[in-house]
Amino acid sequence: MSHRPAMNRRHFLAAASAAALTWPFANMARGDAPDRNVVTADYPFKLGVASGDPAPDGVVLWTRLAPAPLTDGGGMPPEDVRVHWQVAHDEGMTKIAAKGVTTASKDWAHSVHVEVQGLEADRHYFYQFKAGNEISPVGRTRTAPLATAMPDALRFGFASCQHYESGYFTALGHMANDDLHAVVHLGDYIYEYGPNEKAIRQHNSKEIETLDEYRNRYALYKTDPDLQAAHAAFPWMVTWDDHEFDNNCAGDISEEDGIDPVKYLARRANAYKAYYESMPLRRSALPHGPMMQLYRNVTYGRLAQFNVLDTRQYRTDQPCGDHNVAPCDGVFDPNATLLGDIQEKWLCDGLAASPARWNILAQQVMMARVDRTPGDAVAWSMDQWAGYDEGRKRLFRFLRDQQVSNPVVLTGDIHTNWVNDLKIDFDNEKDPTIATEFVGTSTTSGGNGAEKRKDTDGVLADNPFVKFYNAERGYVRCTVTPDQWQTDFRVVPDISKPGGECLTRATYVVENGKPGAERA
Repeated sequence: MSHRPAMNRRHFLAAASAAALTWPFANMARGDAPDRNVVTADYPFKLGVASGDPAPDGVVLWTRLAPAPLTDGGGMPPEDVRVHWQVAHDEGMTKIAAKGVTTASKDWAHSVHVEVQGLEADRHYFYQFKAGNEISPVGRTRTAPLATAMPDALRFGFASCQHYESGYFTALGHMANDDLHAVVHLGDYIYEYGPNEKAIRQHNSKEIETLDEYRNRYALYKTDPDLQAAHAAFPWMVTWDDHEFDNNCAGDISEEDGIDPVKYLARRANAYKAYYESMPLRRSALPHGPMMQLYRNVTYGRLAQFNVLDTRQYRTDQPCGDHNVAPCDGVFDPNATLLGDIQEKWLCDGLAASPARWNILAQQVMMARVDRTPGDAVAWSMDQWAGYDEGRKRLFRFLRDQQVSNPVVLTGDIHTNWVNDLKIDFDNEKDPTIATEFVGTSTTSGGNGAEKRKDTDGVLADNPFVKFYNAERGYVRCTVTPDQWQTDFRVVPDISKPGGECLTRATYVVENGKPGAERA
């Protein structure tokens, strides 16, 4: 695959300013005259642009019209608005590859989701929107390779857990400057909590429950220039964890006792609708009340298949509470599930049929069964796969028995970096490693971290399958070739102020056909 420099944060902000001065769609047909009946009090593209779920012939383009993004309704009139879009081969938007008109519906917060088709495989494109006389910044995206192709390399980043109040999204600004084909976001894009007056930055309302509150919270996060730059630089594949709705949610069960299930599902419907409105997702993910299908495949030729999972919507309740505790009988219940029967079958069927060299499980919570209490005592996280032991073993046996090619698990959630060798029997050091798990730290959640924590030595001693454990903030960069997978843990030691440095703390590699990671 060929590369060209990514659109970085500086370029994005410059493009946003230039957009107010000129409309570079020189090739608009005579019948495509701009709509002049749309009048907004301020610039409507304050939430930036984004793309997602790349395919060989196209990609999803996203924006949302919101001249007053932190107010109910986003400052838009209560009417549908025509939005023009164009895709070009060049950043100057002169060599048009595709164009059209769509509707920013008042019922969907004036968000725009365009599923562009007819593009060439495995190449960069640039895109832009226009509403009335206002034009958006230029975004850059990239299509996926043909299904039959074996690319030389795939470079992508993954991130999660970007709590607005905990610090600045500096890691995402550095990610925007990286040389990537795509980004995977593994959840906790927003946090639902109310404001903390002592925090570095403040949330904009009490704990969110209504549709407008969820919409405004996404808008607050999307005003961050580093987040906007990372969206504008690459196509994203997104999935949620719990904080897009409610902490430690398990299906339709709240972590709090006594919650009215009807009101709880009404709140989930609000959360899911606002999520769809805010993400570059296809129509297949359109929510229906409190239900929304996010699990899907995104393929990069025969090199890699991303199996994007949802471990929240379909899971059974956490056994023994939802914290780190000694395992109770419920941990070993064969009917307990994180994926649900339908999603688990879909995953296994897809893995069995996959022609990909590397099979990626992009999901939320740690798969390795880690003892979180150093010493003789034992404590597993009941909110992770450790709390659903039989379901985890069933999946691992499937990977082994079907000889799935190079399974690699990507995980977020726990605000720390890990490298884990995955085994069916974690108590047996000689049990074969069947897959590798890379756990990425938070973007900001938890505030400034540390290279090592007090429990580092104990965690490593009690869990010999753990190869790396680090508690700084940042993102993870992966370079995948037919012969090797390389993971770089990119960390930002200080997120308490803008502009912090980013460095590579550690690099691990997995060789084709040899499960298990080694430090480079």
